[in-house]
Amino acid sequence: MEANNSQVNQRIATIAAHLNPSNISRTEDRVGLERGICRAKGGSAGFKVAILGAAGGIGQPLAMLMKMNPLVSVLHLYDVVNTPGVTSDISHMDTGAVVRGFLGQQQLEEALTGMDLVIIPAGVPRKPGMTRDDLFNINAGIVKTLCEGIAKCCPKAIVNLISNPVNSTVPIAAEVFKKAGTFNPKRLLGVTMLDVVRANTFVAEVLGLDPREVDVPVVGGHAGVTILPLLSQVKPPCSFTPKEIDYLTDRIQNGGTEVVEAKAGSGSATLSMAYAAVKFADACLRGLRGDAGIVECAYVASHVTELPFFASKVRIGRTGVEEIYPLGPLNEYERVGLEKAKKELAASIQKGISFVNK
Repeated sequence: MEANNSQVNQRIATIAAHLNPSNISRTEDRVGLERGICRAKGGSAGFKVAILGAAGGIGQPLAMLMKMNPLVSVLHLYDVVNTPGVTSDISHMDTGAVVRGFLGQQQLEEALTGMDLVIIPAGVPRKPGMTRDDLFNINAGIVKTLCEGIAKCCPKAIVNLISNPVNSTVPIAAEVFKKAGTFNPKRLLGVTMLDVVRANTFVAEVLGLDPREVDVPVVGGHAGVTILPLLSQVKPPCSFTPKEIDYLTDRIQNGGTEVVEAKAGSGSATLSMAYAAVKFADACLRGLRGDAGIVECAYVASHVTELPFFASKVRIGRTGVEEIYPLGPLNEYERVGLEKAKKELAASIQKGISFVNK
């Protein structure tokens, strides 16, 4: 009977550790639990992923979709509010990843320790009339704090940064990592995948194709005119009228505003952003696994232009960004768009750098 009680206690402690990791230090010695092997029976080996901002509008669907990813073995959900409820809810899904929740600044380091991939959707969303730059003063401070935790607890993790304005928050993250002596440009990626997802969808509508068969490179940045779809390089090869080019470029650049206005004050692009973020995170995990030929667009430290950061196609592998591809041939419309994008992007990059170094 004593042996049975011991087994029951261990099972209870294991479940409690999944849902309330702050108790692990108190139960670990008593029942022999180790954080590294604390997973559901049958849970497959995989990567450890943290989502910072997991209780938000993007974070919740993102967490749900990452729980479904077979490459994830441990999923840490961190936020400053509401994480216990989100964790409890998602932990009931019958997939292999073990979910643990972390609440508040005091648990940030615990949430980050040992992670392979950190995804950051944390921050406030856009509301009607707001630009991504209007979010800067709030989200810049949030990203700085979270990246200080990453530098301390998982400096070798790949970081997928979603928090807007991405054009500025990626430079902020880079400066934080540089100050900590941990900056590796291969492992810091601004997520611009939603621009690509939108471009594929809108172009497919015009061409009458399945969006999954369309590939539109989107370069530059992740706000307004800095979003530059290279419609001359669409696959499958096709041609557009000048009117179609204007329509598609404008809709791709302003897709976020389209959603903000349609939601009429109730939020921004959360569901499509979560989908795009998971698509990009999956590419990073497959790269970490060693899969060949993983190519996606991302906003990274770059020499493609004279700017220190720029979004273009990159090849992702075991070390993160292993190759950055040139822009390729541009038509006159795209060359003009590129100059506009670079002018605005330069100011946004400097704004991020100055925020950390002020």
